[in-house]
Amino acid sequence: MSDVLNRIRGLLREAGVTFREVHHAPTLTSEESARERGEPMQLGGKALLIKTDDTFRLFILRADYKFDAAAARRGLGVKKTRFATAEELHALTGLVPGCVPPFGRPILDFDLYVDPAILANDRIAFNAGSLTDSIIMSVEDWKRLANPIELAMAQPNTPAP
Repeated sequence: MSDVLNRIRGLLREAGVTFREVHHAPTLTSEESARERGEPMQLGGKALLIKTDDTFRLFILRADYKFDAAAARRGLGVKKTRFATAEELHALTGLVPGCVPPFGRPILDFDLYVDPAILANDRIAFNAGSLTDSIIMSVEDWKRLANPIELAMAQPNTPAP
């Protein structure tokens, strides 16, 4: 069992937050995660660790959206952005791609940014420190506990023709 999952459970229980936990087959994509959770993909909170100039930051967007690097650079006033490598992600979090939860401090030691589109949902569903454990909770409770900075940095995925 993931230490990150236990820390998230502790945070949610201490705050008296109602949440649903789902243990499922390992998932590697947002589509697989949504299917395993039995929730629409747009409720998924995709967490991306991005290096902005010299600082790693955690960005949360709807699972059916894609990261807009140019918008993030403009919004943060930085020159460069790039995704963390799997090795960097593991070194900084102990996690593998696909299981990073949408929490900065005190769960993960990063500044946390959220794209406003996900805040329009009533729930957020996310992998919680493993590829086999998900949590579904109210967006309002998540926002209150995670305390993210709002930043428009995502756009809808457009299906391939």
